[in-house]
Amino acid sequence: MYSDNLIEHFLNPRNTGTLPRPDGVGTMGDPECGDFLRIYIKIKDKHISDIKFEILGCPAAIATSSVLTELAIGESLDKALKISDLDIIQAIGGLPDPKVHCSNLGAGALHEAIRNYLEKTGHPVIQS
Repeated sequence: MYSDNLIEHFLNPRNTGTLPRPDGVGTMGDPECGDFLRIYIKIKDKHISDIKFEILGCPAAIATSSVLTELAIGESLDKALKISDLDIIQAIGGLPDPKVHCSNLGAGALHEAIRNYLEKTGHPVIQS
C-alpha cells in the first residue's frame, strides 16, 4: 500500500521541529478537525537555508511533509514556489488514492511561509 520511501520518511522524518526566529512561517489545515502542518524557514541569499515542520496527521501526512523539506532545502525562493503537491507525491513514490489528500498541505504551507518572509522583508510577493 505504501512505498518503502514513504515508510522510511514516516519512521524517520527529516527536519522536524521548529526554528528559532524563523524568517517565514506557513500553516495549512486545522488542528481542531484533522491534519495540520506548520512550516518554518530560514532564508539566506534568496535560498531556503533551513526548514523545519510540525504536523498533526496520519503517517502519509508526516512522510510527505518530511519529503517536502528535502525537496525545498537549498532551493531558491522562485524554485521552491514551484514545488507542487504532485512533486511531493512523486518524490515519496506515490500514494494510494484515499491518501492523496494527505500530501495537499505541504506545498501550500511552504508557499505561505515564503510569502510570509517576502511580506515581512518588504519584497514583492511572488504568486505560486
